[in-house]
Amino acid sequence: MSNMAVLEGVLERITYANEENGYTVARVDTGRGAGDLLTVVGALLGAQVGESLRMEGRWGSHAQYGKQFTVENYTTVLPATIQGIRRYLGSGLIKGIGPVMADRITTHFGVDTLDIIEQEPKRLVEVPGLGPKRTKMIAAAWEEQKAIKEVMVFLQGVGVSTSIAVRIYKKYEDASISVVKNQPYRLAADVWGIGFLTADRIAQAVGIPHDSPERVKAGLQYALSQSSDQGHCYLPEERLIADGVKLLQVDTGLVIECLAELAADPEGVVREKVPSPEGGEPVTAVYLVPFHRAELSLAGQVRRLLRTEEDRMPAFQDVDWGKALAWLATRTGASLAPEQEQAVRLALTRKVAVLTGGPGCGKSFTVRSIVELARAKKAKVVLAAPTGRAAKRLSELTGAEASTVHRLLELKPGGDAAYDRDRPLDADLVVVDEASMLDLLLANKLVKAVAPGAHLLLVGDVDQLPSVGAGEVLSDLLAEGGPVPAVRLTRIFRQAQQSGVVTNAHRINAGQPPLTEGLSDFFLFVEDETEDAGRLAVDVAARRIPAKFGLDARRDVQVLAPMHRGPAGAGHLNGLLQQAITPGRPDLPEKRFGGRVFRVGDKVTQIRNNYDKGENGVFNGTVGVVTGLDADEQKLTVRTDEDEEIGYDFDELDELAHAYAMTIHRSQGSEYPAVVIPVTTSAWMMLQRNLLYTAVTRAKKLVVLVGSRKAIGQAVRTVSAGRRCTALDFRLRGGSGEDFS
Repeated sequence: MSNMAVLEGVLERITYANEENGYTVARVDTGRGAGDLLTVVGALLGAQVGESLRMEGRWGSHAQYGKQFTVENYTTVLPATIQGIRRYLGSGLIKGIGPVMADRITTHFGVDTLDIIEQEPKRLVEVPGLGPKRTKMIAAAWEEQKAIKEVMVFLQGVGVSTSIAVRIYKKYEDASISVVKNQPYRLAADVWGIGFLTADRIAQAVGIPHDSPERVKAGLQYALSQSSDQGHCYLPEERLIADGVKLLQVDTGLVIECLAELAADPEGVVREKVPSPEGGEPVTAVYLVPFHRAELSLAGQVRRLLRTEEDRMPAFQDVDWGKALAWLATRTGASLAPEQEQAVRLALTRKVAVLTGGPGCGKSFTVRSIVELARAKKAKVVLAAPTGRAAKRLSELTGAEASTVHRLLELKPGGDAAYDRDRPLDADLVVVDEASMLDLLLANKLVKAVAPGAHLLLVGDVDQLPSVGAGEVLSDLLAEGGPVPAVRLTRIFRQAQQSGVVTNAHRINAGQPPLTEGLSDFFLFVEDETEDAGRLAVDVAARRIPAKFGLDARRDVQVLAPMHRGPAGAGHLNGLLQQAITPGRPDLPEKRFGGRVFRVGDKVTQIRNNYDKGENGVFNGTVGVVTGLDADEQKLTVRTDEDEEIGYDFDELDELAHAYAMTIHRSQGSEYPAVVIPVTTSAWMMLQRNLLYTAVTRAKKLVVLVGSRKAIGQAVRTVSAGRRCTALDFRLRGGSGEDFS
């Protein structure tokens, strides 16, 4: 080890950081003057610009970049020179101090600055422009920084990145080190961004044995929560045991024992016999408790609504339909087709109903007709949709206010709703659009809040991808033999037949390749190489569509990719699109976070449910634009699609991702004037009919496919094989686990 060297310097800038493994490329100032910066590479994730570092490692040389230092480990040291202190304080490390204030403070106190902040922070009021309030804030931020540093040093020893260390500290504060040492598996459940694998690595580092029952139980719960991220409400017991053995690398016997212990714990898991999703013999389903409760509750609530004698819209039980529909035609200027008429009657006479159908089949007109008639009889109508964009569209369509489901229910921090069974919504008719996006947990909260006797109408396209969250509620409600009445609109209206987008959506859904010649709103650019297809998709979205159709590249055009990874995946394309649409400029503030750079003007999306932000929470899939970035306050502001201003502290930026490109799964429920879809053979495993259909149906005016005919053919031919593991349709028919015992 004799060739280990020590290097001290101030971290000037980070040029590359990989969040997943911590590998960082940075430039440091070693104080040799002449503005010489040295390149250092290695595991530096966690070091902040402006910090003085003491790095241990080895000297080497890079063919392209010349001499560089590879860091094996590092510690931060407080800077000792005025210049170092100014740089350190001005780096945005301490809330309330930006570059200008750092300059003032160091000019006033010189090399004693850090000692003053540490020991006599009240003296900061001597600095021009610093009042008692700001002084207090700086002192508190310094203390928190010190406490976090202590936790950081400990966590760095067990291989945890800074952003996660900050989050652990925010969750447990002074108890952080104790929790990490003694109950590391709690982290996976309590702290967003820490999965079982990170918790397991920490547990190993603090000496928890490989075959500890605590580890096995945490691993099984992790396997179930991973499967819920894939859309499953439960896993068959045999599959869970096999997944557990593979994940944990322990004996099958130990996994079976620990699963039995979890099943005996009321807060652990629930085991119950249900029909197999594939047909055939019943399976023993293993649920996480919240999903089991929600499935039972949702089925029970739907059946209760259907059975109740009360009716909050009694006028429609003996209405003269001929007269009512004639009146309606004079109001809307068009008469209903027979299947639309059937849907209108159903929604107004039955307590729960489902309306489904593809684009151009008149779902929207049917909904508008239902709302018009209900209002004519003075009914209180409440309209909602899962996303802000879909709610806006519903509002424009009906001329009445519509909100997101979360806002309608007034979800509170922690996720409880203000409206539920004990305090139902004051509504006679509740209409929910884009219902294919409703996952099990949200659908349960919604149906609980519908008053007995009120009518619930769910509207959506069942051929689209199911919800991002667990369950496939719409398709379970439509299952054969179930109690919920439904109408499927199939006839494409004449004006919709002129649209290449609508025609091709129906062709794809029927297993036929889309027509790509001679249409004014549907194009294919053939590009067989994945990397070239990615670059071309960016050029089409950022330059060609705006030039030819006069659309705004940021607001009106959306790139939708089958996958996140790869050269034509949403992750890589976001970087290219950001360079094209919101490039860096000297006068444009920006914040680097991990491997990403955020700028004012960036299009971003929230990637987790956060019930503590905004008025009623901010949810996975919410899209917005960055409108402000304040280095002093370490805050970034996003204006969401719902016109709400949401603040993010810099250490919360891993809740945001860029949204110039997104995966097709994340685009559900949204509509865009123009959609660009890279379809390449590198996404082979993902190419399925409902995926391509969902992408095409997101477009209002224009679709451009970029990629290979072979990949498009694969997507059109491939019908999604496996159903999600859910037993909602069985429970809706009145089934329970006892039926199989």
